[in-house]
Amino acid sequence: MVELTKKNLSRNLYLNCIHEFSWGFGIAFHTTYAVIPLFLKKLGAPDAVIISVAGLFSILIAFPMLFSAILGRNIRNIKKAVMVSHGLVLPPIFIAGFLFAFLGPTGPHAWVYYYACFVLYCLALGFIIPIWADFLAHIFPRETRGHYLGISFAFNSVGGFAGGIIVKILLNGTLPFPTDFGWGFIIMGISLGLGILAYFFYNVDNKSDKTPHKSIADFWRDTKSIIQTHLNFRRYLFSRIFITAHFPAMSLYAVYTQGLFGFNISEAGVFTVLQVLTFGLGSVASGKIGDRWGHKTAIILSFSCYLLAIVCTVFAVSMIHVYAIFLALGLGHGGFMPSAMNMVYEFAESRDSKTYMALIDTFLAPFVLLMIIGASILDPIIGTRNLFILLGALIVIGLLQLIFWVKEPRLHPHKAAG
Repeated sequence: MVELTKKNLSRNLYLNCIHEFSWGFGIAFHTTYAVIPLFLKKLGAPDAVIISVAGLFSILIAFPMLFSAILGRNIRNIKKAVMVSHGLVLPPIFIAGFLFAFLGPTGPHAWVYYYACFVLYCLALGFIIPIWADFLAHIFPRETRGHYLGISFAFNSVGGFAGGIIVKILLNGTLPFPTDFGWGFIIMGISLGLGILAYFFYNVDNKSDKTPHKSIADFWRDTKSIIQTHLNFRRYLFSRIFITAHFPAMSLYAVYTQGLFGFNISEAGVFTVLQVLTFGLGSVASGKIGDRWGHKTAIILSFSCYLLAIVCTVFAVSMIHVYAIFLALGLGHGGFMPSAMNMVYEFAESRDSKTYMALIDTFLAPFVLLMIIGASILDPIIGTRNLFILLGALIVIGLLQLIFWVKEPRLHPHKAAG
């Protein structure tokens, strides 16, 4: 393996910040916690569809992950692979942009056109993630990866801050609905494309060149071994089951509070700005906390912020509490990114990180679906406020399992052969 020099690492960090800025800016026009739920509501989508957004996002991302990990088991040119895979997200975004910017479909079923593009976009993201996780392992060293990823993801929030301001201006401007959202999707596609181009200039180690060829049978044998023998990883998966309650909650924050306070839909831009402000703080802090005290500690703090967002929602009596929801959500999201990625690397150790990444999301997907279905059934029965209380209680159970049952992976390495 060729070691990356300090100059190489600085260059990679600089480029990763550019990439994350571009993607943060673009995704500000397509947030599953604010923009998309409000967009679907205004399009006339059923409540169950709106509740499903964040959870379905996670499920659809998980669906192609194992397939991606299988196809990527023998990657030799990781830079080319990460660029090509990232390009898959662009067509559905540009199609959605064209439909709503130029054709402007309306009526009771207009939401279906967007939803089809949303599904394709999520599937494309799911195909990317295992390859992207492997790519990050090639550009930053393990011992300081939390620091580098924390800084990189902080620039994602800087881009999101700028994008959120443009979202506010766009949705509060003179363009009619849904043309305004359509142009937002087009801007998103352009920004994501510019971020993909940055990959061309990275310095990448060549450890993949010395990785033995792995057949599909080898892949499935290794996967089965992980599930059967890696006890601490299984404990981590089980603790995450209860924390999937975060997904239906995330889809409801903006819609529920709009019902309480009747704010303008352009507030979605403000929510994005608030979320990304604390996203950057959470990202940098999580990376540093994880490198120093362990990434399990960092991810516990991240999930605690998800719980805080629910508490703010349950006791919301003014717009100040609404803004607090998205500040807490930003801390949680920002802290989750570097801590979750590094938990994958620490569980994997010298084994294939793509497989571990795929296993986590594939395992959790059915439980996310159960949470969505359960929330959709219970919402009209017990009311949205009581539903938030129930979802918060489930997150508490998951946090307690994570704290007292799961061991810090870097202090308790898996002994089985990878």
